[in-house]
Amino acid sequence: MPHNSAESKKTTAASATSEPYSWKDAWWASPGPRSISEHAYLFFKGVCMGTADIVPGVSGGTVAFITGIYQTLLTAISSFNWNTIRQVLRLRGKEALTGLHLRFLVTLLCGIAMAVISTAHLMHYLLTEHPVETWSVFFGLIAASIIVVSHSINNRISSFPALVLGTLLAYGITGLIPLHTPEEGWFLFLCGVVAICAMILPGLSGSFILLILGKYAFITAALRNPFVMENMEILLIFIAGCVTGILGFSRILRYSLLRWHDFTIAILTGLMIGAMRKVWPWKVALESQIIRGKEYVIREENVWPLANSELATALLLMALGFGFVIVLEKLSGRSAVN
Repeated sequence: MPHNSAESKKTTAASATSEPYSWKDAWWASPGPRSISEHAYLFFKGVCMGTADIVPGVSGGTVAFITGIYQTLLTAISSFNWNTIRQVLRLRGKEALTGLHLRFLVTLLCGIAMAVISTAHLMHYLLTEHPVETWSVFFGLIAASIIVVSHSINNRISSFPALVLGTLLAYGITGLIPLHTPEEGWFLFLCGVVAICAMILPGLSGSFILLILGKYAFITAALRNPFVMENMEILLIFIAGCVTGILGFSRILRYSLLRWHDFTIAILTGLMIGAMRKVWPWKVALESQIIRGKEYVIREENVWPLANSELATALLLMALGFGFVIVLEKLSGRSAVN
């Protein structure tokens, strides 16, 4: 009996140390920022990601690279797995919460949401009224991020074909024009998968991919009246595709970064290089389309700038954007990609 009692105490003690005492304990035991300054810094990175996502052709994934949270973001998304589902089904919610990276994701998503809500009109105004200056800033940002990210490639000679592949892929995609596509459920699901994957890839924009697939207007129209039964069905299918895409693709990317680091980084760097075609500041619109009262350019041609005061201003803004990334990378105290 004394032996059984001792074993019981050991089991109880082990249980107490392995399982959180309360929901609050479980929340703080999960990975993520702890201090107010860490939350604020991550929130700011979310704001930057959200601002980038608003701009057609610019990806929040690029900003995640620039700010050095890309792999952390993939790990956080991958924390939602079958083990989590099993724990929830067994009513072990606190234990499930401990393994989720919710503190990281909630802070980041709040920053993204704030940017989307507060800067959407501002970015639309800047892109409409001051396109060259606005694109110049993004050109400088992405140019610097390419240099920062490429520094983590150890063997650049063997990774060069992957760099070329990523560059050609992004260059080709950003030059596509919208297609006439079906409106069946299977295709809406596929659109959700592809759009969300593009959103977490640097250099590719989820909204731009939807525009290419001919479903940007279709999805945004459903969002205007989401509680209509037909629109609700459209959105649920699309969201299911997004969830499937991000949960699956984030794991593929995370595994690729661990297993084939140089090859993966080279492809992602190439995607950013190829996407420079889209963010080139000087362009001429060849075809546009009015979607929900806003004009979207769906086909354009890049041109060389004229030697005037506008060029000087644009080059200065490029330099400022370039310098901002370099300073941000230095402040992070680590490479933009671990």
